[in-house]
Amino acid sequence: YVILYTFTMANEVKSNALDDEFIYFWERVSCFVAREFIYEDKCDFVSRAVDCNRSTNVVPYMFLMSCKLKCINPFQEHCLLALFVTMSFMMLALLMHVVYSYYGPALKTVSKLIHMNEHLAGVTILAFGNSSADLFVHLANVRSKVPVYSASISSALFVAMVSGGLVCYINPFRMNGFETVRDILFLIFGMSLVNFYLLRPGEVSAMEYVGMFMVYFLYIVVNILDLYLVRREVTILKAKIEKLEMLDETLEIYDKISSLRRTLDRFQDHKLEIYERKNSGVSLSIKDFATKRMATYKRVSVNMERNRNIMYDRNRGKNYRIYRDFILELRPIKCRDWRRANMVDRACLLTKAPLVLICILYIPLVDYEMKKHGWKKLLNILHVMLNPAISVMVFNSLISTPSDQLWYIEIKNDYYIGLYTLLITLPLAAFIFFTARTDRPPRYHWVSSWQRLLKSILTKYLRFKVFAIMNLTGCMLLIYLCATEIDRVMEVVSRNLELDGEFMSASVKSWTNNLGTVVANTAMAMHGYPKMAYASAIGGPIFSEHSLFKNIILQNQKLIKSYVTALVMSPSIVLFVRKWLKEPGERSTEFGDYGHNAFFFLLFGLLCTLLWSTTLGFFARRSMGIFSITLYVIYLLYIKLIHAGIIHSFSYDRRLKASFGDL
Repeated sequence: YVILYTFTMANEVKSNALDDEFIYFWERVSCFVAREFIYEDKCDFVSRAVDCNRSTNVVPYMFLMSCKLKCINPFQEHCLLALFVTMSFMMLALLMHVVYSYYGPALKTVSKLIHMNEHLAGVTILAFGNSSADLFVHLANVRSKVPVYSASISSALFVAMVSGGLVCYINPFRMNGFETVRDILFLIFGMSLVNFYLLRPGEVSAMEYVGMFMVYFLYIVVNILDLYLVRREVTILKAKIEKLEMLDETLEIYDKISSLRRTLDRFQDHKLEIYERKNSGVSLSIKDFATKRMATYKRVSVNMERNRNIMYDRNRGKNYRIYRDFILELRPIKCRDWRRANMVDRACLLTKAPLVLICILYIPLVDYEMKKHGWKKLLNILHVMLNPAISVMVFNSLISTPSDQLWYIEIKNDYYIGLYTLLITLPLAAFIFFTARTDRPPRYHWVSSWQRLLKSILTKYLRFKVFAIMNLTGCMLLIYLCATEIDRVMEVVSRNLELDGEFMSASVKSWTNNLGTVVANTAMAMHGYPKMAYASAIGGPIFSEHSLFKNIILQNQKLIKSYVTALVMSPSIVLFVRKWLKEPGERSTEFGDYGHNAFFFLLFGLLCTLLWSTTLGFFARRSMGIFSITLYVIYLLYIKLIHAGIIHSFSYDRRLKASFGDL
């Protein structure tokens, strides 16, 4: 027995790394290797490669091209790629509709209910919502060899320069000097810290990962404390003014009151107001390009109570016109829009109609600027049942579906999880039907579900809105699906046309990953909230950068807050996940050929922002928006020259390494 055991152990073959390549070939091979096969063999490869399902968001493009549509020559392949790009424009149209019609009003509503000001809302809710899609894209490609830091910092540069520049151009405004300088310095500190950890020799410890992650939380805490101190100062100033007004009016008392009121005017942004939208569109006249001082206008606050009760008539029944309102609201194309549209606009309306209908049925609308705040009794009752069930099923499928399966195919196996929500939402829908009116929204239309429940039963603390929360979560889900789908289309097009993946990640994919951010920020600027939009553009990169470092190692105060979020959080999370999954690779390669260039361009852009903002008295002019966008165009020209081999990048030349063993 001992001799037999010794003989068996001596002849046992131990697998090596090369053996693992064959054993786990179908789990590890990229789906885009299919382009190396002849057209007749592509279908078999795509059907067996796990990555073809893992890299699919909604539409399995490679499977459609190879198996269903049976592409057999380059001409058909290019036609199908053009069709996919056209589909991506439909996704962009849906994304823009969701942001302008639902996401913007929801952000204003939620921010006001939790007592934020424009700046804090920009660096928290708007920045996180905008940057989360970029983070999810990086996490979905965590096993890819694309330099994650280079991709993240390129995205941060795009958000900071292009999104911020568009905000300045669309709606020039007066910045808050202290918040702007603080946010820019936080972003510079965060990106410099990530850069230091990635370039220094040695491994990054777990505590250093945590330290990078905590930079963003420190940034949020500083903003919250700043708002608290400002509101405390406002309360003290108002108390002093009231005390002085009770005294006999003298010249000295009058001067003191005037001085206190001037000080109080500087803190006018300590709370968020719902303003009426300006009727005028974006002006494109030549004189707007001059660097003259911006023209100020007085923003008029919306009378929310008047809009709530504008249709109220106590002599009518609770269900007056309930079915008529429901049918009219289901129209994806409004008659007024159809009459005013020309031939091209009508074609666009018809194309968007199915997508608009999906939004109507899934997302409840809560908008203080509309009559009845957008309340439609029967439709909102339907939202109470459908929105949570669909959201729960989709989130569960996205999280729990195996990598070799399509998430929406697996919904049929886990649909019962969404049905469990009906145990709560059906009684709630019945309660709304019997208590609410059709001509006036109920109070819980703008009070959060669990807050309203606790207020009526236990206490009266929380102040959210059930429909506003469903609005916000539904918008974020659709924005994520649209943004990632557009990114997948660009990935398929670039790989099939054999474009350099790293170059695409530093240029085109940095646009597609942040389309939701640009649309959301410009929408908020057009709604009259440029400070919130600019804060998101700076705060978002902070999140992205630290998430990336957490990803590498583990994506607006107004515009600046968005930058900070995206640049600091996203890479940290991605790098951390790569390390946790034991993905091979050197930290120096995370910069790629374009990471150093993006870093220096972003640093130069932020320093220029500090320079022009302090020089111009913190007036964000249209000329400065054009300057920021031009700086990003110069960056694109620079990386194009690097890609063409005309100039050398700031990166180090890579060392040649063997695939197996040592050289």
